[in-house]
Amino acid sequence: MSKQEKKQQETAVEEKPVETEQTQTEPQAAPGPERAADPLLEELEKLRKQADEKEDQYLRLAAEYDNFRKRSQKEKEGLYQGAKSDAVAAFLPVYDNLERALKQETADEAYKKGVEMTMTGLKEILTKLGVEEIPALGEPFDPAVHNAVMHVEDENAGENTVVDVFQAGFRLGDKIIRFAMVKVAN
Repeated sequence: MSKQEKKQQETAVEEKPVETEQTQTEPQAAPGPERAADPLLEELEKLRKQADEKEDQYLRLAAEYDNFRKRSQKEKEGLYQGAKSDAVAAFLPVYDNLERALKQETADEAYKKGVEMTMTGLKEILTKLGVEEIPALGEPFDPAVHNAVMHVEDENAGENTVVDVFQAGFRLGDKIIRFAMVKVAN
C-alpha cells in the first residue's frame, strides 16, 4: 500500500460520524434471518410439546395395558382356583362317607379292603390337586381353620386343645375349602 492510500483510509476513519444519544436509544432492527427463525422456533417448540404429550399418552396407555394384563391373569388364576375348590368341595361328602365306612366293623374282608382302596385313591387324587387335610386332633384350637361345635372339660388335655374331630377340614393353598369341625377342651 502506498502512502497516499494509507492517508485516505485514515481520513475516512476520522470522518466517521459520531453516534448521538438519539441513535443509541433507538432499537436496532434484527436482521432478516432472525425474524424468519422466530416462527420456526415457535413451531419447533410447539411440535416438541406435542411430541411430549404423545409420549406421555403412550406411556400411560402402555402402563394401563400392563395393569390390565396382570389383572386378567390374576382373575384367570382365581377362577381356576375357585372352580377347583368348588369341585373338591362337591367330593367331600363322599370322603366323609368313606371315612365312616372305614370306622364300621365288618366281617367281609374283601368289602373292607375295597373301601380302603377307594379311600386311598381319593386321598391320592386330592393330594395331586394340591388339597391338604387341615391337622386338627391334638392341635391347639385355631378359629381360622377349626369350627368348634362342642366344648368339654378335660383335665388330661391342655387348654384350647382339639380333642375330637367330627369332620375333617381341607384347604387348597391358602384357601379354606371346609373348616374342620372339632370338639375343644377348655
